[in-house]
Amino acid sequence: MRDADLPSIPALPGQGLAVVTGHDVEWPGFTLFAPEGGWDLQGWQSLTASIRNAGAHRLSVGLRVDAPGADSDESKRVQVVIDVAPGETKKLTVALHQTPWAFDGDTQIVGMRAAPGQAAIDLSQVEKLIIFVVRPDVSHRFVVEDLILQRHAKRVSTDGFLPFIDRFGQFIHADWETKIGDDSDLTRMVQAEAADLAAHPGPADRSRFGGWAAGPRFEATGYFRPYKHEGQWWLVDPEGYLFWSHGIDCVNTNAATGTTDRESYFAGLPDESDAGPGQFYGQSTWAPHGYYHDRTPFRTFNHRQANLWRKHGDNWRDAFARITHQRLRSWGMNTIANWSDAGIYSQQKTPYVAAVWLGARPLQGSQGYWGKFHDVYDPGFRGAVHEALAARQTEAVDPWCIGFFVDNELAWGDELNLALASLASPGEQPAKRVFVEVLRAKYGLIQTLNQAWGTGHASWEDLLSHQDPPPDLARARVDLVAFTDSIAHTYFRTIKQELTALSPEQLYLGPRFAWQNKIVVRASLDYCDVVSFNKYQYSVADLRLPDEADHPVIIGEFHFGAVDRGMFHPGLRAARDQAHRGELYSAYVRSALQHRLIVGTHWFQYGDQSTTGRGDGENYNIGFIDIADVPYPAMVGAAREMGAQMYTLRSSTELD
Repeated sequence: MRDADLPSIPALPGQGLAVVTGHDVEWPGFTLFAPEGGWDLQGWQSLTASIRNAGAHRLSVGLRVDAPGADSDESKRVQVVIDVAPGETKKLTVALHQTPWAFDGDTQIVGMRAAPGQAAIDLSQVEKLIIFVVRPDVSHRFVVEDLILQRHAKRVSTDGFLPFIDRFGQFIHADWETKIGDDSDLTRMVQAEAADLAAHPGPADRSRFGGWAAGPRFEATGYFRPYKHEGQWWLVDPEGYLFWSHGIDCVNTNAATGTTDRESYFAGLPDESDAGPGQFYGQSTWAPHGYYHDRTPFRTFNHRQANLWRKHGDNWRDAFARITHQRLRSWGMNTIANWSDAGIYSQQKTPYVAAVWLGARPLQGSQGYWGKFHDVYDPGFRGAVHEALAARQTEAVDPWCIGFFVDNELAWGDELNLALASLASPGEQPAKRVFVEVLRAKYGLIQTLNQAWGTGHASWEDLLSHQDPPPDLARARVDLVAFTDSIAHTYFRTIKQELTALSPEQLYLGPRFAWQNKIVVRASLDYCDVVSFNKYQYSVADLRLPDEADHPVIIGEFHFGAVDRGMFHPGLRAARDQAHRGELYSAYVRSALQHRLIVGTHWFQYGDQSTTGRGDGENYNIGFIDIADVPYPAMVGAAREMGAQMYTLRSSTELD
């Protein structure tokens, strides 16, 4: 168990297993281990548990199923997370197969996070089940009931299944109302959307920048800034109007999918010499995970761009930019968020954020899903920050730019992680050398350090060459925490100083926390004008900063997906269907509007990922538009609803 207890008496006698978790680790919970040889779950479709929240706080709880090797390889585990309100009971269902049916043969569909007819993992030897709470800030009490396996709905033959993607990038073996059958359907969709956008031009009470023109007005500085008004944090737009950032990530046409080794999946791929759709082939080396990770470079095709060309001809890029600004206004949105096309956001029609990546020297002893942490003590770190920011000279002086996100989802780990990563690095690592000098200054003699930590180093040089962690982390904890704090402050301070030097007016929006601890969040508050979190939850009502800090917050990513429209993966938070996606969107944004710290939400992302996956295999139904550039009516309706009422709803929210 991890920071969890299973009381001998359940919360209600005879009804399930009561669990009490703390909040000293990121994923408190418990593990059920299979007997020797593991569980064979090949004949089962899903695993379901009922979770009753017996505590006083909203619970974000997950169920994970592991094949051997899952701790180090995410492709060998499958999980699902739900939010459960106090007193509420919900079902937690893990799909063991990625569609409600499974192939009766050995056909392997590769390169996709979720693929038709495939088991989610190797089910022949499942070694453990894990029930966990997601990065809690408080203790929780809940009851696990009715752990049930459900059989396959059906098994199907692979005969005639390939190819399964049509020339528009859609799943061949399913139909839905807005599915594109031929080029005339694309023309019809263009006409229908034009009429819809003309009928819904967007909220009338907006300033030029999307601020609240009907609300109070404050000093106009010519740039965006945070402002606390009547106990709530807001942004103020360049003209002085209150502004709440209602936005969407990845406003671009990126949807390339690998075709190498998978040519049989696709029907109607054009000849590369075709001057029309043939221009949308490419080559990629980006594959941080998944099938193509060690198979780069690989050939790609971009169905979204091909469909835009079919809709708009050779000027498809200009048409896409024009209609995107029109859509966002119509949908009640006012922000082009991270990873978007500069050719679109630079038109100064919709406010935007700038994305900055640092190409700094890595901390070799660190590990992270998206890569290693930076060595902030490397002499070249400040130069790397300066170079990355200097590449955004245009954005730095643009009043339409809300601010700068720098990095994304860094692997901060727990309070000890970065200090331990420094010790695990080679002796020439600058961070390690700084840490050893800090320890030498504190302890003087290596024998004194050994006595404090329970180590046996022969000299300070011996410590530099040593790459194992201290044997007793509790004894070394004070020094480890202090150095993690030093790393965090150095990281944020350097970025803030360089951004201020480049453009003192622009906001530093932080690193888009996904895996963090209280130490690094506290440090960020000293330097970030607005601190950012990617929060894949069903609500952010319970979001709290360390020590109940009073500081503006922005949500950099969230989404909900479903598998009822020819796609196979719902993303990081699942909905039942498209209508439910819209309901979940409204509920999430409403919870943010009613939170006094939150100044905006940015949905990830504008368009669905390719049905057959991007370079790392992600193939999520998470777009406002599908692969054929057709908007999802439920998502558009939900965004319009929230956009129309967001300023009056926020201004009328009663504070606790």
